Amino acid sequence: MDHKEAGTYWNDNAEAWTALSRAGYDIYRDYLNTPAFFDILPDIKGLYGIDIGCGEGFNTRLIAEKGAVVEGIDISEKFIYEAKSFETEHQLKINYQVSSALALPFSNDTFDFAVSFMCFMDIPENESAFKEAFRVLKHGGFLQFSIAHPCFDTPHRKNLRDQNGITYAIEVGDYFKNIHGRIDEWTFGSAPFELKNKYNKFKTPRFTKSLSQWLNALVKAGFIIEHVNEPYPDDEVVKEHPELQDSCVVSYFLHIRCRKP
Repeated sequence: MDHKEAGTYWNDNAEAWTALSRAGYDIYRDYLNTPAFFDILPDIKGLYGIDIGCGEGFNTRLIAEKGAVVEGIDISEKFIYEAKSFETEHQLKINYQVSSALALPFSNDTFDFAVSFMCFMDIPENESAFKEAFRVLKHGGFLQFSIAHPCFDTPHRKNLRDQNGITYAIEVGDYFKNIHGRIDEWTFGSAPFELKNKYNKFKTPRFTKSLSQWLNALVKAGFIIEHVNEPYPDDEVVKEHPELQDSCVVSYFLHIRCRKP
């Protein structure tokens, strides 16, 4: 499977994903992953940036609200349609366009920074995507991205729960066995029954790599790794959103910031 075929799956997911996430059911994003990402993001006010794999634009809008001028690209036409529709109503001066992360429609040394939220793990040729991000960044510019944590998003994975349903461990296996395009079907667990019935489950292609493969791909592309973060929710967040309890046992997400020298 290549990035174009993978993109067709995300295009098919776009309507349901947009509706459910905008309704507030992507709790791991809203209360853990995205807040932690912005906690480590450098000051971007007045800078020119790109959001690679922007989806319907949720995080792109947050980037713009931080004072950056931002371009959003995604391979899914439906996601870009949703992003543009929101932009028409709210006008944050974000320019969205359909594009593959492997062929960014920008000149060399264009951007002060690049971000990507949970996208690179969905691109089978992510080494090439890193090289493209490196190409369009100015010297001294940074790339910050989030992915599912490769140590715990493994081919075999199972939540181990006690008699009260509390996760006490995550069972993982086949860490070194890379998945290349296995289709998983799922939806947001917090969505109510009627919405789960209204929309088809997401069908998402999975591509897994070891932590060393990810880090070595960045080094090979020319980046200098600057900051690594493994977010987890504090007690107050878990109290308000108990569904996040399992993300205290292991880190579900990995954030990396690297820089073009």
